[in-house]
Amino acid sequence: MSIGSSQQTTLSGDNRSVLQHLLRLPVLVAALGYMVDMYDLFLFSIVRVPSLKSLNLSDEAILHDGLLLLNLQMAGMLIGGIVWGIMGDKKGRLSVLFGSILIYSIANIGNGMVTSVTAYAILRFIAGFGLAGELGAGITLVSEILPGRMRGYGATLVATMGVLGALLAYLISHYFNWRMSYFIGGGLGLLLLFLRVKVFESGIFEKLKEKQVQRGNVLMLFRNKKRFLKYINGIIIGTPIWFVTGILVTFSPEFGRALGLDKPIDAGQAVMLTFSGQVAGNVVSGLLSQYLQSRKKAILYFILLSAIFAIIYLVVPFKSATFFYVVCTILGFSGGYWTLFITVAAELFGSNLRATVATTIPNFVRATVIPLTALFLLMKGSLGIIYSALVVAVIVYLLGIISLFYLEETFKKDMNYIETE
Repeated sequence: MSIGSSQQTTLSGDNRSVLQHLLRLPVLVAALGYMVDMYDLFLFSIVRVPSLKSLNLSDEAILHDGLLLLNLQMAGMLIGGIVWGIMGDKKGRLSVLFGSILIYSIANIGNGMVTSVTAYAILRFIAGFGLAGELGAGITLVSEILPGRMRGYGATLVATMGVLGALLAYLISHYFNWRMSYFIGGGLGLLLLFLRVKVFESGIFEKLKEKQVQRGNVLMLFRNKKRFLKYINGIIIGTPIWFVTGILVTFSPEFGRALGLDKPIDAGQAVMLTFSGQVAGNVVSGLLSQYLQSRKKAILYFILLSAIFAIIYLVVPFKSATFFYVVCTILGFSGGYWTLFITVAAELFGSNLRATVATTIPNFVRATVIPLTALFLLMKGSLGIIYSALVVAVIVYLLGIISLFYLEETFKKDMNYIETE
């Protein structure tokens, strides 16, 4: 069912350039918001060791409690993704943007004040809950504001700025201690909150509010078999990105020791290089999608590249730490299809479920770190760190490719429709 035809006519007759559209305030604010979002999300990966060491934890406890904190953060994102997604379709995209930035900014500041693992764990859960709303609401708003021919560019800008947030986290943590790094992240979020006062709501959502249709009804995703499978497949295709991020990169120092590298691996540098690669990957994957006129083909190429270098990371008997960092960079590049993955999530469903889906899918992907790390640790005792990660990798990449095969192509899909029972 089509809605908001007047809005669609306005967009199709809009002769502004791509750059002019991308410089519109809602697009810029969504992009900057995701930058702050990713700053916080990956700051923990960077400061995990120094922050827990300052709390007087042993090396073994740093691995165990660090994993606990990571999983609590992801659990918060899983729950938050559901709450914020429903709110985005019921109350509007902007309500989510305001609420999420406020919660994770305050939690970020609180992280800089912790003196115990318990307090750290609670605040990582709260931060995860707040972080869950940013990306889906931002991508939904941008996708509905921009003309169809420019959606890929808008999503690329948002995702690329997000990855730059991870790089900023590395730079800040390099020049400041871990507590000040958290304070700076919280301050940046609160500053961004003032910019959002002038951001306007999506025209498609304003039209949607006038219709007598169900909005943000999660049960609609489960009542229809085709819709449910589409939703599940949408989650699975993004899982390889977070296998790399949540296991291979986050625990890169432990993998470095297991591989017997000539130098210890710095987790912060591994994160920085991985996300430097992802910056380039986001741009290339977006442009490749435009060139191929296909989201699916571009995503397939990037998943295959990621699988190849995950195997190299785990199996090839190299000893050079420098080569290890090169592999991390390429793994980051191959994870650059995050842009397309979020775009596909927004394009797969109608406007009355779009925010729910675009917010929950990426957060469910992030939350897959919980079962993936659980499986990884379960096998680690018998198989060792390398082969347990390899088994998880095989499962993740095979499922990702199979799920991508069953998803519809969304490159030219009209966004101006709703889901019905």
